[in-house]
Amino acid sequence: MWKGLISVDRWAAGSQAYFLTHLHADHTQGLTSTWNHGPIFCSRLTAKLFPFKFPNFRLSVLRILDVGCWHTLSLTSPSSGAETTVQVMAIDANHCPGGVMFLFRGEFGCLLNTGDFRWEKNCERSKLARKMLVDALKDDVVDVLYLDNTYCNPSYEFPSREVATQQVVDIINSHPEHDIIIGVDTLGKEDLLLHISKALNTKIWVWPERLQTMHLLGFHDNFTTKTSLTRVRAVPRYSFSIPTLEGLNAMRPTIGIIPSGLPWVRKPFEGDDKLFGSLLTSRYKRSKVGSNGGKENSKMDGNLGSVKRFHKYIYSVQYSNHSCYPELEEFIKLVQPTNMKGIVSRSPCYVDPCYYFGRLCGINQPSQMLPQHEKKEGRGCNTEVEKKRKRVFDRLGVHLSRLRVWRRARGGIKLAEYESSD
Repeated sequence: MWKGLISVDRWAAGSQAYFLTHLHADHTQGLTSTWNHGPIFCSRLTAKLFPFKFPNFRLSVLRILDVGCWHTLSLTSPSSGAETTVQVMAIDANHCPGGVMFLFRGEFGCLLNTGDFRWEKNCERSKLARKMLVDALKDDVVDVLYLDNTYCNPSYEFPSREVATQQVVDIINSHPEHDIIIGVDTLGKEDLLLHISKALNTKIWVWPERLQTMHLLGFHDNFTTKTSLTRVRAVPRYSFSIPTLEGLNAMRPTIGIIPSGLPWVRKPFEGDDKLFGSLLTSRYKRSKVGSNGGKENSKMDGNLGSVKRFHKYIYSVQYSNHSCYPELEEFIKLVQPTNMKGIVSRSPCYVDPCYYFGRLCGINQPSQMLPQHEKKEGRGCNTEVEKKRKRVFDRLGVHLSRLRVWRRARGGIKLAEYESSD
């Protein structure tokens, strides 16, 4: 972020202090168990999870930043060589366990790096983070906002995670005779899994490494590695594949659920709708009797559109740990930075956040334009690389604009991990 002074989620030599927003793989590339380039500042929970992610890591390198408190660092100015002071505050990013954003003050001005974050309007954690951020800024102007621009496009508008969670529960309830497979990462979406466990009064199977993570997070009663105890399994996302689901269905009725904000579905599955289940569809249409005897609409009404059939055995639910376009807009209106930079730059159709949001804070600098033919349903790219990639996607019948197609194994092509965990 500030050459020769501080780095956030960047692990090359040359800085005096390094800051880690969270432990997802796309933010730790270059960080290894033999790290020796300088102290690493992170949240208390990230520090707790560190040994599991990096065995044999020298923990004395870690510096814990408690959320909501200003911390002062004495560093050496790269420009003058004199001692300089940097203040930093960690603020809950509402993304995954331990995930934080960093607010900096120093000779470089005021900088805010969101890391990956979800800025839900009615989420209590986001409300607390908002108050914390507003109080910390006071009269300061954010000179540069480093923004999680994963979904910096008007195409993306997600339901709240509360709504998406209920959609997942409804899908499971509408398939009482099916085994359930849910694709998740090694960290994140714990709230989703906990809610499913409590709503269905059942344990959820997880793989052994994931169970260790759950225990580190303090969840001891809702998860198991014994398949005989439950019909609901949370599996590594990279192992979630069409051939696997088809193989499982040859033995026993099984459906898969992908909780993600990514546009997994190019178009809804075309075929009979028996698997969708009348219980699920009726929930989103019916009214129910309230406690006063009158009818009240289900809070889920109008949200069925965000549940898609990716395949006859697979559902896609827009459960995202990243902010969608309206949430990014609300956040930028609050912060009103002088300048902005996107932290996600490896997407094949990267969008400079200034293109859409520069008007909100008077940024007049040129920003990267989008292709003229862009449509609402996707971000079109016309490079030769993208054309080749599109041909691969078309053969799979899936739109994977932010995915790498990898792990060709016995079961065929598997759905890939995204560059940015969702």
